[in-house]
Amino acid sequence: MERCVLMYYVFALWSAAAVLLFNQPRREVNRWAAFFLWSAGIGGLTDWLAPSGFIPDAYGPWIQFLNHTLTPYGVLIFCMVYAGRPRHHRRKRDLKIKIGLLLPVFAMLAQVLLTKDYRIHYGWLFVWTCPYYVAACALLIGALSSEKNPQKRKSMWITTWIMVPTLLGVMLLINVGNIIWPGYDSFRYVSLFILYSMGVAVICTFVYGVLGVRLKFERDPLDRTMQAVSSGTTMLNHTIKNEVGKIAMSTDNVKRLLSPDNETALEQLDVIANASKHLLAMTGRMQQQMKAFKLVEQPVRADQLLAELQLREQERLRSHGIELKVLCTQRPWLLADAVHLKEAISNLISNSVEAMPDGGVIALTVTADRKGAAISVKDNGMGIPEEQQPLVFEPFYSTKGHRKSNFGLGLTYAYNVMKKSGGSVGLESRESVGTEITLYFPRSKIIRLSGREEP
Repeated sequence: MERCVLMYYVFALWSAAAVLLFNQPRREVNRWAAFFLWSAGIGGLTDWLAPSGFIPDAYGPWIQFLNHTLTPYGVLIFCMVYAGRPRHHRRKRDLKIKIGLLLPVFAMLAQVLLTKDYRIHYGWLFVWTCPYYVAACALLIGALSSEKNPQKRKSMWITTWIMVPTLLGVMLLINVGNIIWPGYDSFRYVSLFILYSMGVAVICTFVYGVLGVRLKFERDPLDRTMQAVSSGTTMLNHTIKNEVGKIAMSTDNVKRLLSPDNETALEQLDVIANASKHLLAMTGRMQQQMKAFKLVEQPVRADQLLAELQLREQERLRSHGIELKVLCTQRPWLLADAVHLKEAISNLISNSVEAMPDGGVIALTVTADRKGAAISVKDNGMGIPEEQQPLVFEPFYSTKGHRKSNFGLGLTYAYNVMKKSGGSVGLESRESVGTEITLYFPRSKIIRLSGREEP
C-alpha cells in the first residue's frame, strides 16, 4: 500500500512539472517550478523502486541527497523569480546569485563524500535549508502584499496559499524532525502536505489558473501572436510600399498620356492615387503599433503627463460631446517612457470615445502607494460583453466592428508597453455601465511618492 502511495506521489509531482514545462516552456518561473517539483519527486524513488531491485541500495543515499538539497534551492530560486527579485534584472548578476545559492549544496556534497556510508548530516542540512524555506515563504508573501493588479493578485494569493503551508510543513517534518528523531519515517506526514498542495493546485487550475495553467492549458498565446503579427505587419508594410510605388508611377505615367480634357479618366486616376495613399497610411499605422520598440525610461510625473494629454485631447473630445476629467490622489514620479505611455493612454481614450457615440465622461485617475502606482482610464460607455473580454487584448480584435479608424490594436499596444515597463494591464467592464482600463506600475518604477501639495 505504501509503495502505491509513493508511486502516486512521484507521478503527481513529475506530472505537474511536465505540465508546467509543456504549457509555457520559455517562462523562467515555470522552468524553476518544474525543477523543484522534479527534485521533490525523486525523494520517493528509493522507497518505491529499491525493494523491487530497480534501484541498487548504494544509490539510495545519493537520491536522497539530490532530494534534500536541490528542492530547497529550486524552491528559493522559483520564489525569487516569481516575486521579481532582484527588481532590476541583469543576466550576469542574476547568474552569480544563482551560483552563490548553490554553495551550500556543494558543501553538503563534500560532507556526504567524507561520510563513511554517504549519509546526510541533518543538523548541517537544517542550518541552511530552513533559511531557504523561510526566505521563499517571505518572498511569496511580500510579492502578494505589494501587488496592485487584482487579477495578478488573485493568482499570487492562490500560489502563496498552496506553497507556504507546504514549505513550512516540509521544513518542520523533514529537517527539524530528523534532528529530533533520527531515522523516523517522515514521508507519511509529508505526504499529507503534498496531497493538500496538489489538491488545491488542481482545483485552482480548473477554476482560476495557477502559473498560467488553466483547464484548457492556455499557452500564453498573446505574446506569440504579437510576435507573429509584428513580423507579418513589417512584411506587409514593405510589400505594400513597393506595390503602391508601382501604382503611383503608373498613375503619373497614365496622367501624362491622357489629354487634360479627359476629366473623367483623370478623376478615376485620382481615386486610385488616394486609395493607394490610404492603404499605405493604414499599414504604416499598423506597423507603428505592432513593431518591436525599446523603451527610453526617464523620470515622469504622472499628473503632469495626464494634464498634457488632457490639453491635447480636449478639442477632439469636445467635438464628440465628451467631458474629460483628471483625478490625482497622488502625484508620483515614475520611471517610464513618456512617449509610449502617452500613446498607450491616448489609444485607451480613443477606445472610450468609440464606446460613447452619444457623448459621456472619461475619467483619468492616478493612484499610488508603497505597493505601486496605477493610471486608469474609465468611461461610462457601452461596456464590453463578458464573453468578449478575454479577447480584447488580441491584435486586430475590436468590439466596435469594422471601422476605418479602428484596427483593434489599441489595447494590444498598451499591453505591450506595460509589459516592457515591468507592469501589467487590468480590465473591468460591464455592459451599459462602462469600462475601466488600468495600467499598473510595480513599486520598482516609483521614484518618489509626492503629496497633494506638490505643484
